[in-house]
Amino acid sequence: MYREITIEIGPALQASLGGRDGRDQGMVVFAHGSGSSRHSRRNRHVADVLADAGLRTLLLDLLTPSEDEVDQRTGELRFDVEMLGARVVGTIDWLRESETAPIGLFGASTGAAAALIAAASRPDEVSAVVSRGGRPDLAGAALPLVRAPTLLIVGSRDTTVLELNREARARMSAETSLEIIPGATHLFEEPGALDVVADLAAAWFRPLLQEQT
Repeated sequence: MYREITIEIGPALQASLGGRDGRDQGMVVFAHGSGSSRHSRRNRHVADVLADAGLRTLLLDLLTPSEDEVDQRTGELRFDVEMLGARVVGTIDWLRESETAPIGLFGASTGAAAALIAAASRPDEVSAVVSRGGRPDLAGAALPLVRAPTLLIVGSRDTTVLELNREARARMSAETSLEIIPGATHLFEEPGALDVVADLAAAWFRPLLQEQT
């Protein structure tokens, strides 16, 4: 069950809040990318598994409805990772007005770069990062500044993105792990592939977000 909320950080961003109520439970903010939204079937599946693991989730639209209309035509805004990262930072600051529990970030595609930029900008606020089929390489100069333990998940058949993840990982100084899902392509559409992603994410987030609560 999700509750729809609006996050006012300059632009009004729409988000879906999931998981059991409880201020002491860790919160995972989902940063979508490449034309996706908070209604992403894949990310909602992962969010449901995280909720079952005792975590709260916030699936965040990084673009406003009018911006999304432009992006659907041009595809430009989804690659403006500096802007998207700033909006994740704004969301973290917004959460901190009422939240004390640890915060994790889950980024997919270009949203992974936004998540890592935000983690670098708020090193004392972000406790863990997970990237699903992400483009961490787009985070650029922010990569060595990330302190949060970071899990990179890539399909073995997503060869270009896999190489970009390896290159990005080499630039990071934080604890990192690269999990390669055998036989999976970029969207993890193969039977069982997304379940593996969700289980890996839950196993990564739980000790990092719950041991501090």
